[in-house]
Amino acid sequence: MARVKFLMALSGAATFIGIAVVLGVVGYRVSKSGGSTESELTVQLPKGARITATAVAGERVVVTVESPAGIEIRSFDAQTLKPTGRLRFATEP
Repeated sequence: MARVKFLMALSGAATFIGIAVVLGVVGYRVSKSGGSTESELTVQLPKGARITATAVAGERVVVTVESPAGIEIRSFDAQTLKPTGRLRFATEP
């Protein structure tokens, strides 16, 4: 009987520790995400350029820009709106 009580106490302690760890991880992720934050960004486009398409790909916002110099794809981080890359297309001379 003593052995069964010991194993039940051990099982109860393991369950309590497991629940505490799960709640701790959930609390950490909620506090780290910071909720929803609003961001505003102004990007200068070349003269005569226009945006032809936008898309969201994973955690990126992708913008296609058409200008007299050629077509360009710019990508931005969806959370911070910081530029993450630029891809330019040009015709061969």
